[in-house]
Amino acid sequence: MIVGAVFIAVMIGGLYFLVPKLAGLNHTWGELSHGDVLWLALAAFLELVSVAGYAVLFRTVFGRGMPRIDWRASIEIPLAGIAAIRLLAAAGAGGVAVTVWAMRIAGMAPRVIACRMVASYAIQYSIYLGAITVCGLGLWTGVFAGGGSFAITVLPAALSAGAIALVASMALVPGDFERRLDRLANRSGWPGRLAARLATAPATVGSGIRTAMDLVRQRRLGLLGAVAYWGFDIAVLGLCFKAFGGHVSVAVLVMGYFLGTLGSLLPLPGGIGGVEGGMIGAFVAFGIPGDRALVAVLAYRAISFWLPTLPGIVGYLTLRSTVRGWRLADQIKPGQVEDPPALQTRA
Repeated sequence: MIVGAVFIAVMIGGLYFLVPKLAGLNHTWGELSHGDVLWLALAAFLELVSVAGYAVLFRTVFGRGMPRIDWRASIEIPLAGIAAIRLLAAAGAGGVAVTVWAMRIAGMAPRVIACRMVASYAIQYSIYLGAITVCGLGLWTGVFAGGGSFAITVLPAALSAGAIALVASMALVPGDFERRLDRLANRSGWPGRLAARLATAPATVGSGIRTAMDLVRQRRLGLLGAVAYWGFDIAVLGLCFKAFGGHVSVAVLVMGYFLGTLGSLLPLPGGIGGVEGGMIGAFVAFGIPGDRALVAVLAYRAISFWLPTLPGIVGYLTLRSTVRGWRLADQIKPGQVEDPPALQTRA
C-alpha cells in the first residue's frame, strides 16, 4: 500500500507538470527519429550486458549443488523469465513461475527453490532500496546535484530504509521456527495448527535472507551480477537522455529510474504504461523538461522492453529442449538432486 501510494503521488505530480506541455506532443513524437544513433546503439549493447549480469547472479544463487544449472541453463532460465515478465502481468509473477517450473524439473526441492528465490530477490532489491535511500537523502541535503522536493527524495528514502530494516530483521527468525510451531500445533488444537501454517512464510523468508547474507560474507564475485543488472539498465536510460540532447545528474537519474519502475507493480503486461508514466512523472517532478523526459523514457523502454524480449522467447524455446533432456535423463536414472547436508539449513 505504501509503495502504491508513493507511485500514485509521483504519477499525479508528473501529470500536473506534464499536461500543460502536451500541446507540443506531435513535435515530441517527431523527435524520436532524431536521436543520436551511436548513443542508442551503445544503449542497446549495455542492455544486453545488463541481462548478462542477471544470468551471472542467477547462476551464483541457484547453481550451487545443482550440476544441471550450468551456464547454458543459467542463461536460458533468466531469458525465459524475462519473456514471461514482458508478456504477462502481475509484477514479475510470470518470471517466478518459469523459474520454479525449470528448477523443479532440474531436481531442486521446493523448499530450496523458495529459499533461493527469496535470497535472489533480497540481493537484487537491497541494491534497489539502498540506492533510493542514499540518492534520496543526498539530493535533499544537497550532497548530490539535482534538488527535488521532500515527497520525491526524503519520503522514498525513509520508506526504503524502513523496508531494508524490516527485511533484514527477518534473518532473526530461527531456522527451526516452523518446526517449533509444528510441535505447538500438536498440543494446542486448531489455534496451534493455524499458527504453524502461518509460520511457513516467515521461516522461508528468514532462511532466504540468511542465505543472501551468507553469500555476501563469502564474497561471491557473481553477486556483482546484481550491480551490473541494475547499473547497466540505468546507464541505458542515461544514454537515451544523452541521445536526445538531455542531461540528468546521476542521482536524479537513479531516483527517476527506481521510482518509475514501481509502475511494474500495476497489473499491466510488462508494466507497459505504468513504468513509462512513473518515470516521466518522476523526472518532470525533478525539473527535467517534459519533452526531454518523454522521448528519453520512450526510447529507453523500446530498448529495455523489446531487446531482451526477442532473445527471451528464443531462451524459452531452448529451455523447453533442455528440460526435455532432463526429463529423459530422469526416466533413465530416477532421482532428485538436492543440496548436500551442509546446505540443508540455509539453502
